Amino acid sequence: MSTRLVLLGPPGAGKGTQAARLAERFGVPAISTGDIFRANIKGGTPLGRTVQEYTSRGALVPDSVTNDMVRDRLAQDDAADGFLLDGYPRNVAQVGELDAILADAGLTLDLAVEITADPDVVAERLLKRAEIEGRDDDTEDVIRHRLDVYAQETAPIAHVYAERGLLVQVDGIGDVDAVTERLAAAIGATSGR
Repeated sequence: MSTRLVLLGPPGAGKGTQAARLAERFGVPAISTGDIFRANIKGGTPLGRTVQEYTSRGALVPDSVTNDMVRDRLAQDDAADGFLLDGYPRNVAQVGELDAILADAGLTLDLAVEITADPDVVAERLLKRAEIEGRDDDTEDVIRHRLDVYAQETAPIAHVYAERGLLVQVDGIGDVDAVTERLAAAIGATSGR
């Protein structure tokens, strides 16, 4: 059985950690746009050089470049039986592009899973991580801004998937193992429908 999932959630909600755990559990690759960017940059690919032109000056990578990278990544053999997308789509336009990518391959998305988290808890978590990792630029103001940007840009994606009956929300606060179990149960309960 294939599993094609989109994982949504605010910064600091534990998406990266949970994506890796769920990918292993369901036997599909966790595909993070950040990882794709880094792999293309490291590999010196044409897409990687394009990404680096934007990121080196602090600019956002345009949707067209991100879409091309995701299209290329989803065409790779390890994603044939499913995938878990982390960090894509980031806006409603990218939802349409993902629909087109999947339609071209004769596929559909199974589920969009949103990890929910109280903004105050997430801000505290990110501040603690910044302290541990020595990230001086992750101040409370910066973190709150990132959470606001997430709410403005990414929350409408959850609305689109909810309207399609593809959204499931799971509380991301608590013990990491407990969150993984909640997510796996939500995905398992809705797969194969």
